Amino acid sequence: QYSLIKDVVSSLKRHRMHEQQFTHHPLLVLSNFGLQQIQVKLMASMFQNMFPSINVHRVNLNSIKRCLLISYDAETQLLDFRHYSVKVVPVGMSKGLKKLLQEKFPNMSRLEDISELL
Repeated sequence: QYSLIKDVVSSLKRHRMHEQQFTHHPLLVLSNFGLQQIQVKLMASMFQNMFPSINVHRVNLNSIKRCLLISYDAETQLLDFRHYSVKVVPVGMSKGLKKLLQEKFPNMSRLEDISELL
């Protein structure tokens, strides 16, 4: 079973797809591939070699825009393939400061000073 991209996009409330998502390779997550069967090891190796490995010590978190989750169900012998869009957002700060950090300029007409926003 599969879904077409036009069906996925039409079902989204807020559509987030832009070219910058595809400039870097996705973060690959393999689930339930630890079985000792040779065909499962071969599938895991194939998926790992489809995408370059990520050096966790050197990677810039802002460059990771997508996550690819592949899960294997041993009972049904089916693969679940999920492709997620990842957005890094600041947490633990005021709404106005978040907008400034995301390069969105808030409406400051009600404020007399920038300190009121922060």
